[in-house]
Amino acid sequence: MEQLRGTGVALVTPFKKDESIDWNALEKVIDHVISGGVDYVVSLGTTGETPTLSSEEKLDIMKFTFEKVNKRVPVVVGIGDYNTRDVVKRLETCPLDEAVAVLSVAPYYSKPSQEGLFQHYKAVAAASPKPIILYNVPGRTGRNMTAQTTLRLANEVPNIVAMKEASGDMVQCMQIIKDKPKGFLVVSGDDALAFPQIATGMDGLISVAANYFAKDTAGMVKAALANDIATARELHYKLQDSFDLMFEENNPAGVKAFMAEAGLIENVFRLPVVPVSAGLHSRIAAFRKNYK
Repeated sequence: MEQLRGTGVALVTPFKKDESIDWNALEKVIDHVISGGVDYVVSLGTTGETPTLSSEEKLDIMKFTFEKVNKRVPVVVGIGDYNTRDVVKRLETCPLDEAVAVLSVAPYYSKPSQEGLFQHYKAVAAASPKPIILYNVPGRTGRNMTAQTTLRLANEVPNIVAMKEASGDMVQCMQIIKDKPKGFLVVSGDDALAFPQIATGMDGLISVAANYFAKDTAGMVKAALANDIATARELHYKLQDSFDLMFEENNPAGVKAFMAEAGLIENVFRLPVVPVSAGLHSRIAAFRKNYK
């Protein structure tokens, strides 16, 4: 799993004005992030608006991503749900040969107990032909996975190899880092916190911002992992205001506004996600114009 140490990018799903998938734009985004220096890509993450994609579209996006990445960097595939049986079925039937790992978000909406989270991931890991990356994002799921549950999974379930931590709780993150088993990776799920989190021992970042700011995000992570704190700090503060703008109203509405301004994609979404407000979009455009 050393190949997942560094910068991953949770790819957006570009849409045309009729809300169909814009395959040409997706290829452009894939080339943009790889040329920008990311270490791997994540297909079908939350940033890809997966809740609004059909099962057929998810399969098509996964296959398209494998084809266009063409082994230039590793590909992680997002497969998660609040229905454990459904996740297990998808893991058993999806063509995952070209994936290096599966990123599986903690069950949302149902708000299971810590034991429920453990049993869910134990079943998911048993069904998966690829290593599992846990994904804790309580702001979206409604339930935090504690450090104790994460460490229990890391120690007791061999096919669970890494954790994307997006709780924003630095103490919880440090508890996991301090007590994790050897070889278990912990990566940040928060662009704005990645620099200090890597300084405490995290192994990288799965980024939203790298869809647009690929070069500087990857550069910041690389410098932080090399203990080049001065360079990492400089890039972190260079990017900081972009993070505030990007997540002010909604993800991926913020990052898509940046990308639309750059001509990478059209600023189109499927409901219930909508574009950022006109005022925020103007501030994003102004920031982008002055960003050097």
